[in-house]
Amino acid sequence: MEDINYIKHLNGVFVQFSKDTRLNPTHISLYVALFQIWNTHFFKEEFYINRAEVMEFSKIGSKSTYHRCIKELSHWKYLLYTPSHNPFKGSRIKMFDFGTSTEQALYPSNTNIETSAGQALVSINKHIQTIENSKNINKRENFKNLNSQNSETGEKQNAPVPYQDNLKTSSDKNYDEPL
Repeated sequence: MEDINYIKHLNGVFVQFSKDTRLNPTHISLYVALFQIWNTHFFKEEFYINRAEVMEFSKIGSKSTYHRCIKELSHWKYLLYTPSHNPFKGSRIKMFDFGTSTEQALYPSNTNIETSAGQALVSINKHIQTIENSKNINKRENFKNLNSQNSETGEKQNAPVPYQDNLKTSSDKNYDEPL
């Protein structure tokens, strides 16, 4: 079984994980740790593990949690766990293939939703087009009309002024008076 495709196997097992409601994050973490160790053993059919090393890789802090999860993974046919009961030998693990193949995908861009690997083309004019806000146009026109009426009649109305110098920052400010 030394011809395992790393990515395809992980994708296959994660699909299986998503369907299995019995699993919790500890099971998944343990499986991924075992898969990584299997990878370092060049995907041999069987390999031996050190419990402390696997617990460290999978971030499991409790021996009882580790033993419960590895036995459950074995029972649920994610792997085959054979405990050695010998601290110098290590337990034997056999990982199962999740329907992966060693063949390279010929058309990786073809998917079920009919997407393509090509870049989407956008018209150059799309970035230049702007939409004019009709509210702002009306406000500008009303302001121009208001100013032209005031200058013709010579009267000053209580219309809102667009800029008021409340802080007296204009050049005619008396710097001797307090703020």
